[in-house]
Amino acid sequence: MNQSTDRNAVVLLSGGLDSATVLAIANERGFHCHALSVDYGQRHRSELQAAQNVAEKMSATLKTIKLDLRKFGGSALTDDIDVPEEEGEGIPVTYVPARNTIMLSLALAWAEVLGADDIFIGVNAVDYSGYPDCRPEFINAYEEMANLATKAGVVGNRMTIHTPLIDLSKADIIRQGTELGVDYGMTISCYQADDEGRACGVCDSCRIRAAGFEAAGVSDPTRYKS
Repeated sequence: MNQSTDRNAVVLLSGGLDSATVLAIANERGFHCHALSVDYGQRHRSELQAAQNVAEKMSATLKTIKLDLRKFGGSALTDDIDVPEEEGEGIPVTYVPARNTIMLSLALAWAEVLGADDIFIGVNAVDYSGYPDCRPEFINAYEEMANLATKAGVVGNRMTIHTPLIDLSKADIIRQGTELGVDYGMTISCYQADDEGRACGVCDSCRIRAAGFEAAGVSDPTRYKS
């Protein structure tokens, strides 16, 4: 339902399926959306172009911040570590240390400058691949911290972290996004997509995405490497 507000919101936009859906949801709720993309040295760099394309399609202001997490490494997305092509157990090597904490902090800083009380992020605790920073406990703790750590929070402008996908399956996310007109052909989810944005089809993210489209009964527009 469109809440028809004039409020600003910062939306973390990676260029993937989930974040594109969240941007559509924030738009539909009537927020003036400021999309934030982070160039953190990820190997799937074509997602940055996807984020730009999605933002333009949805008429959102886009800011891209460069922050090279390759200097820390520790992840298959930022280091010389193979992206796994078989399903594993526990926290996968594609986990980027503190990534959502860092990105939310950047979004928080921009929100304060904009006078925005709302931040949207596409974390999901159902199809979340074992990432600890996609859990409701993390989001709740971060929101509490944000309202203790900022001028806005101290003067009573409480910050809200919106996670509209947190309890949805990938199929439910796709169905909702499709209803909102999201062009998933513009999005990139693959952890090792090539420069043209073509997906590998075998990494964890590709498997979850493909299964989601199948379960949703929606045609999968993903472009795969030959």
